[in-house]
Amino acid sequence: MISQSIDKIWSSILQFSATFVTPDWGALIGLLPILLVIGVVGPIVSLLALSWLRYGAKRPRRGAKFAPETRAAALSADGNPVYPAGEPYSPRERVVYPSGATRSPSGEELVLACPKCGLVRAAVIASCGNCGLSFTLKPTTRSLRPVGPPPGGAAAA
Repeated sequence: MISQSIDKIWSSILQFSATFVTPDWGALIGLLPILLVIGVVGPIVSLLALSWLRYGAKRPRRGAKFAPETRAAALSADGNPVYPAGEPYSPRERVVYPSGATRSPSGEELVLACPKCGLVRAAVIASCGNCGLSFTLKPTTRSLRPVGPPPGGAAAA
């Protein structure tokens, strides 16, 4: 009687462990596509995404900055400011402003020289009173300029 009860216990232990030790091959074959995606395709996609992010973070970038909106007037040999024709400027501040500007930040009315005859007039007037040249100055878009020398070094410039 004791031997039968021990035999039953042993049989139940073997039956219980058989569910873990002996696999159900049909169910495992059904899991192969999922294991293939998780084990092969997933790491490949992850490595591609990480390499793309690394390239984006490490790629060389060309530095650029905005061209200045205002600039100081160039000086002649005797130290007097030289203003370009057709661009508004402030003679008191000695600053050249972008096209289309009519007043300085301090409120001073800007003037400009006619590109045809050289007559200096207020920037708000659309046509020259001397030669009759009529042109409208519109604000230009802000342009980017490279920070350093062009590719190939300063000798190429």
